Amino acid sequence: MASSECCSNPPALNPSSGSGHVEKLGGFDSYVTGSPDSRLSVLLVHDAFVDCIAVLSENHLLMLHLFGNAGYEAPKARKLADKIAAAGFIVVLPDFFNGDPFNGDRASIPVWRKTHAPEKTIEDAKLVIEALRSKGVSAIGAAGFCWGAKGVIDLAKHDFIQAAVLCHPSSVTLDDIKAVKVPISVLGAEIDQMYPPEVIKQFEEVLTAKPEIKSHVKIFPKVAHGWTLRYDDEDEVAVKAAGEAHQDLLGWFLEHVK
Repeated sequence: MASSECCSNPPALNPSSGSGHVEKLGGFDSYVTGSPDSRLSVLLVHDAFVDCIAVLSENHLLMLHLFGNAGYEAPKARKLADKIAAAGFIVVLPDFFNGDPFNGDRASIPVWRKTHAPEKTIEDAKLVIEALRSKGVSAIGAAGFCWGAKGVIDLAKHDFIQAAVLCHPSSVTLDDIKAVKVPISVLGAEIDQMYPPEVIKQFEEVLTAKPEIKSHVKIFPKVAHGWTLRYDDEDEVAVKAAGEAHQDLLGWFLEHVK
């Protein structure tokens, strides 16, 4: 069974978009924007998309959200990076696909996923974080979008970062949420077959039971999975919701990455 909600507005691609530049960081081509003198950084972990497939496993409906050929080149992702950078952060958006995005061939998903499993992202992200630390960065926040949320939640279980934001997450479990050790914000969508509001509310219940960890959970009405980076510029409601989510994300990092 296929879902169209996350595939209806694929991003335009432009490798040269944004006001920043591309450089190698931790071994990865990375879009970097913001003052190089900043000691505060935000790591953005991209989503992945070309197609969206649902699979049934052990009586649970799971969405295997594999979209490719976007990631760090998506103009809207870079636009968000520039916006965060304007607030005083050096923002890094690495290509964690290493130039090998999913090509849309469903038969190749098992092989592609072995190389690009979201569970492996933490090891790649740690290399980028080490590179940032070597440049004098003292505090780092990380935001993950769909595919990228798994890597960010894994980072949030340790002291690699100072704050985390998950935007329309995938591959994140309740056990992941229970293990969080840093301030975390979860932004979900009302229209999301992958992680519907009832799942996001379960995350909220777990976080509420951990008062020692600052948390923020919000479900955005009238938007679908992926809305923060895949909104339609002609849709005023979608643009407004994306802008609100971006402001929430930025506010979280301004509060907790110091």
